[in-house]
Amino acid sequence: MSEAVLVAVIGLCGSGLGSLLGALLSNKVWQYRIEQLEKKVEGLGSIIERTYRLEEENNLFGEKFKVMNHRITDLERRTQ
Repeated sequence: MSEAVLVAVIGLCGSGLGSLLGALLSNKVWQYRIEQLEKKVEGLGSIIERTYRLEEENNLFGEKFKVMNHRITDLERRTQ
């Protein structure tokens, strides 16, 4: 085998190994970033659920205030 062919084969193996390792490392970085984004999305999901519950409670308190105002109005009419 000539020296030129041997150098070409060694260069090919080096390039292939470098490309493979680069792809594997890049894949690990992407997986890490995706995991971090999933954690953020889970956090946003809990915020949305809490906001929904707060809106329900707000509506409930609004109804309670309406009832209280009607009772106060009724009591004021009775005392007049």
